[in-house]
Amino acid sequence: MDEDEEETDGEPFRLPTAEEKEAESNAGGPDVHVVQRRMRQCVRVLGRFAKLAEKGRSRSEYISQLLSDISSYYGYNEFLAEKLFQLFPIPEAIEFFEANEVPRPVTIRTNTLRTRRRDLAQALINRGVNLEPIGKWTNVGLQVFESSVPIGATPEYLAGHYMLQAASSFLPVIALSPQPNERVLDMASAPGGKTTHIAALLQNTGVVFANDANKARTKSLSANVHRLGCKNVVVCSYDGREFPKVMGGFDRVLLDAPCSGTGVISKDSSVKVNKSDRDFTLLAHLQKQLILCAIDSVSPDSKTGGCLVYSTCSVTVDENESVVDYALRKRPNVRLVDTGLEFGREGFTSYRGKKFHPSLSLTRRFYPHVHNMDGFYVAKFKVEKRGKVPKAAESTAEGGLVGIEEEEGEQEKIAFDDAEDRPYLDEAKRRQMKAKGLKPPRRQTVEAAA
Repeated sequence: MDEDEEETDGEPFRLPTAEEKEAESNAGGPDVHVVQRRMRQCVRVLGRFAKLAEKGRSRSEYISQLLSDISSYYGYNEFLAEKLFQLFPIPEAIEFFEANEVPRPVTIRTNTLRTRRRDLAQALINRGVNLEPIGKWTNVGLQVFESSVPIGATPEYLAGHYMLQAASSFLPVIALSPQPNERVLDMASAPGGKTTHIAALLQNTGVVFANDANKARTKSLSANVHRLGCKNVVVCSYDGREFPKVMGGFDRVLLDAPCSGTGVISKDSSVKVNKSDRDFTLLAHLQKQLILCAIDSVSPDSKTGGCLVYSTCSVTVDENESVVDYALRKRPNVRLVDTGLEFGREGFTSYRGKKFHPSLSLTRRFYPHVHNMDGFYVAKFKVEKRGKVPKAAESTAEGGLVGIEEEEGEQEKIAFDDAEDRPYLDEAKRRQMKAKGLKPPRRQTVEAAA
């Protein structure tokens, strides 16, 4: 919204009457300039309400008028406009809505399996591309300002030297921080930006299971995996809620959950009008199911990992803090840890009267008007063995481990009859191998002695 001069006629700002609103409606809606000016004045009055408010008018009347004008000016349904408006102080809310009208910068991620960022940048500059590094927080990202060639069809692109990828989608993989030779699960991976980033950080060692519930989307996923030369990726198509029954025992799991897309409105303006309260309820329910399955797919015995990263391209609390807080309550063997991201705002620990676990301040929020990238949310969990309180969690305020007691009788010495228990031990070992995706040995039939 353009900055205009304040009132110059000396008259205080007056809210429209019911008759004026009806006249506006009959005329096919208010004039854009009138709405723009009215929004600006509402924000100004709400900032100094006692001094500037019209006599006899309540604060809620000004907020109601502002929300109505935001809906008509930016094209949101009133439900979503109010939901997003409530996330910010009033002047910042306008900045957020305005930022959603502007496309985010075009960014690419260097594929370190094929080239180095410096070499890639030089090759693209030689082709007439104007670019520079995104920022100090990533050593593989480049921001493209203008290009005389299609950035998605250069020889370097076709040779797999880079991936066209939003800067925000680098964040969950940086937080995940996969280490060479690990087993990693990307639960909702298409079209493969994060999967191929993980594969590059693993340096083509270990294995990445790239799963997507939508089988049609695995075609683009497979194409990108091949184009970028990722040799350690296995593509599969299961409902994420089937894990860890399908496979478990992962060192790290990335769940970039299906969400409302309220962080990427600049790319998909249909979100403005096609989201209702029911959509958020259903999405939050799905996300809660997925995050519990993701936690259960992580091996607490992992010597290098034992981590889960949960992320969404949404800015609503329902899909972010509420889901993470739910996971902490349902799985007392997990705790939140620092994401390792150098920027971003802290997650909410309370919102509109609802209190969350204090460790949610370790999660990170990203906004288009603050960070010039898509709205995004990132949380990182450490998964511990069940039934035990890690010493680290007892001495820090980070964790979500509350009220867990030592298993009774843990210190007792119990003697086993190996021969008698062998069939049960073998069966347990078979199940464990199956959970890790390994082929167990054949069952040995033991005939009862006559």
